[in-house]
Amino acid sequence: MKKAIVSVINDLSTDQRVHKVCISLQQMGYDVTLVGRKQRKSLFLQSRTYTTKRMFLLFEKGPLFYLEYQKRLFFYLLFHKADVLVANDLDTLLPNFLISKLKGAKLVYDSHELFCEVPELQTNLIKKKIWKNLERFIFPKLKYVFTVNQSIADIYSQEYKVKVNVLRNIPPLASQSKLQPSSKQALGIPTDKKIIILQGAGINIDRGAEEAVQAMQFVNDAVLMIVGSGDVIDLLHQLVKELKLKDKVFFVGKVPFEKLLQYTHHANLGLTLDKDTNINYKYSLPNKLFDYIHAGVPVLASPLFEIKNIIEKYEVGDCIQSHKPEDIAQKMNEILCNETMLTKWKKNCTIAAEILNWENEEKQLIEVYSKFL
Repeated sequence: MKKAIVSVINDLSTDQRVHKVCISLQQMGYDVTLVGRKQRKSLFLQSRTYTTKRMFLLFEKGPLFYLEYQKRLFFYLLFHKADVLVANDLDTLLPNFLISKLKGAKLVYDSHELFCEVPELQTNLIKKKIWKNLERFIFPKLKYVFTVNQSIADIYSQEYKVKVNVLRNIPPLASQSKLQPSSKQALGIPTDKKIIILQGAGINIDRGAEEAVQAMQFVNDAVLMIVGSGDVIDLLHQLVKELKLKDKVFFVGKVPFEKLLQYTHHANLGLTLDKDTNINYKYSLPNKLFDYIHAGVPVLASPLFEIKNIIEKYEVGDCIQSHKPEDIAQKMNEILCNETMLTKWKKNCTIAAEILNWENEEKQLIEVYSKFL
């Protein structure tokens, strides 16, 4: 069996893109090991059909964390056999690149975003320069590259003259068909209100969460359910307190993907409200968009290029006109009061899921990785 080691910098528990890649590689005949890290607040990791390794680090953030992780990952890869190394995002690429040169292993790079354009780097030019120089050094030397949508693939291809394959982060068809949903009561969800959901592992600045909370002041007969984690969660709690919205906004927190599906299943409307404040968000295609579609949940989104294309092509929702809380609330009320439109969009979600699924998407992955068998 060919051995593949897949590297990420997260704690593995909620990263469904990487999980799906590992399953696909395993089904192709690879012996797969997924390497990440374990944080002090990491969720329990359910047993998987492939090997997992979570490294506990002394540092959890900042420059020392990145330095420690690079060193630990380098030595792990050095002392473990692999025919194929899979680096997910720029923060895992250097150790994988060095080991691929030292040991002659094939290297695949999977970039989940325009890493050097994330908001966190725009206010720290020194950090951005370090990561960008690393990207410029390695990227032109890569032969096998994936990313999450065509817009980002085009940007990387034009800059580095490298072919970039598109592998969107789309759920498998079975994700909802095998779901045995818990009741609203069991999940602590209100039974007498419409449910608006905002979910994700990156509920961060400029992703519209603050405006979604503020909009709930003007929304009738509905509650906002925020499921996940991110940089602005504390701020959202404060907003709920200040605006006296504790009966209209509630927080579930970070949960495993299987548990997340339970909450998504009961939603009437799903939100993805990223702002066009940086090129990374401008061309984003959030995982939650496809999670909503597979759960039969109509979508209200910001009119970003890739997201708007999906919504308009498959007629599964609508876009906001602005991020003013009053405008968002007006759209929410219009949609939730129109049962005919909701029913149509829910039906279209089911149709779209038959096309937008991992079983179709993984064909791009199989084409590349079959070359190494």
